[in-house]
Amino acid sequence: MAEVEVPIIEAYVGEYASGKSENAVNRAVELCRRGLPVTLVDLDTVEPCYTLRPIKHELTALGIDVVAWETRDTLGLGEAGSVIQPAMRWVLKRKGNIIMDVGYGVHGAEIFNLIEGADENPLLKIIAVINMSRPFTMDVESIIEYVETLGRVDALLNNTHLAEETTAKIVELGAKGVTAAAKRMGLPVIATAAVSYLAAEMGQTDCVGNPVWKLERFMPRTFW
Repeated sequence: MAEVEVPIIEAYVGEYASGKSENAVNRAVELCRRGLPVTLVDLDTVEPCYTLRPIKHELTALGIDVVAWETRDTLGLGEAGSVIQPAMRWVLKRKGNIIMDVGYGVHGAEIFNLIEGADENPLLKIIAVINMSRPFTMDVESIIEYVETLGRVDALLNNTHLAEETTAKIVELGAKGVTAAAKRMGLPVIATAAVSYLAAEMGQTDCVGNPVWKLERFMPRTFW
């Protein structure tokens, strides 16, 4: 009997500029390039001017099913343009792999109250993306305090960076801090993420043994 592949269902949350959207997009692209069906859903209701809308067609062309507003459908609506679509509310009923980009902070995490089946789905993993260069998550204690505000979190992802000034050393320092915080909370660290040239410099694992994920830069093209 053929083995049934268990779908990957992940939601990425985090502080502003943590890199949650970049990691969500890259995860969806990676699954798609492996030939797997994947839905990427934009659940960012916190900052609707910085969303996946401008790259929706680019991602669709890669073979990803993108559930997001069209920019032309929300012009002139202001914050009203951040309301969720019915397809977003029922996204967990879809077959295949599902990746969710969630708005930043505690207000972003509240979106799970509107997603049907979020509380009951045993496959859903909520991943907090941590950038130790940000003020709310700059040390182990503040990471723990911040993550506790988000409600349910199943794992951490180290995405420590300083934009174009990022070095491998900065990423590795983040790996140490995020891993220390995760251990104190009893949570796994699923990976350390870094742009491709830094990931190549670091190798397959970071300095504390977490897998290294290579990132392509998609989000600089998404501000509208």
